[in-house]
Amino acid sequence: MKRLLIFLFCILSLPVFAQEPAATQAEATDAEAFSPGEMILHHIGDAHEWHFATLGDEKTGTHFSIPLPIIAYQPSKGLSVFSSSNLAEGKAYNGLKLEHEHLISEDGSKVYDFSITKNVASLILSAALLLLIFTAVARGYRKNHGSAPKGIQSFFEVIITFIRDEVAKKSIGPKYERYMPYLLTIFFFIWFNNLLGLMPGAANLTGNIAVTMTLALMTLFITLFSSNKNYWAHIFATPGVPKLLLPIMIPVELIGVVVKPFSLMVRLFANITAGHIVILSFISLIFIFKSIFISPVTLAFGLFINVLELLVAILQAYIFTLLTAMYIGGAVEEHHDADLQMGGGDASAPAHGH
Repeated sequence: MKRLLIFLFCILSLPVFAQEPAATQAEATDAEAFSPGEMILHHIGDAHEWHFATLGDEKTGTHFSIPLPIIAYQPSKGLSVFSSSNLAEGKAYNGLKLEHEHLISEDGSKVYDFSITKNVASLILSAALLLLIFTAVARGYRKNHGSAPKGIQSFFEVIITFIRDEVAKKSIGPKYERYMPYLLTIFFFIWFNNLLGLMPGAANLTGNIAVTMTLALMTLFITLFSSNKNYWAHIFATPGVPKLLLPIMIPVELIGVVVKPFSLMVRLFANITAGHIVILSFISLIFIFKSIFISPVTLAFGLFINVLELLVAILQAYIFTLLTAMYIGGAVEEHHDADLQMGGGDASAPAHGH
């Protein structure tokens, strides 16, 4: 069984590196040397086509890729919709061309790019997958109401219960139920896309700063719209701080409101992107040293990091969800000091929150 698992990991890992253009994976020539940085940036970046692999030379070889829709609006020409295959190999089409995966016009006029890129297509695919799976889970809850969960429901039951009991209840408190849909959504969205990013030919969706920024902004808005007067009182009239120091503390507290979602954005982006970069860096050593004898070592380390990324995938989803719940919990926390001073509570009982 162990040998079978090792074989499967090897098979699943190697195609990830085969999806790069052959110009970066073929033997370096005098005219064009191998560039690890270019290859890595191509892998982790977005693109207007879904490229899987190239067999043979980049110019004369066989390309395995799926063209994606180009949707562009030019104030002077209006809306243009066509396949990205028309822009392959630096070609221009309808006055437009791709330059380092940026859509520009030949005459230099303004172009608004609304294209379905690789990351957008991956987002749509993951959303459809989540809807398909959790529709089946919801159907299982209705069918097996009052009885033990079965099938796919039994697998996700443990995870959903863990998020509810260990994350939402402990971090938010009695008002946790209204935030459970959001917490479950971001957990499974991040986890699924982290795993999909490890598949051969997959997109690096959660390693895209725009995606992590959107998730962080959603957390920020939910936190601010859920906040009570105690939350804002802690910012503009920090308890225990002399009034003379409030002009200093208020900007610090306001910066802290923004820094929290910023840390969520950067942490997820950096950890997912770093995993891809490390793996591809090990594989690049083969082409840098131009020797097949170093491949066993680099593949072993690359495979180890790839397997480690399976743990990182769920860990980063858990951390993002936990910190989100903690930020929301701090915003909805009720003030207990007045009750304790009036004798309305037990001073020995720990208060929920900070």
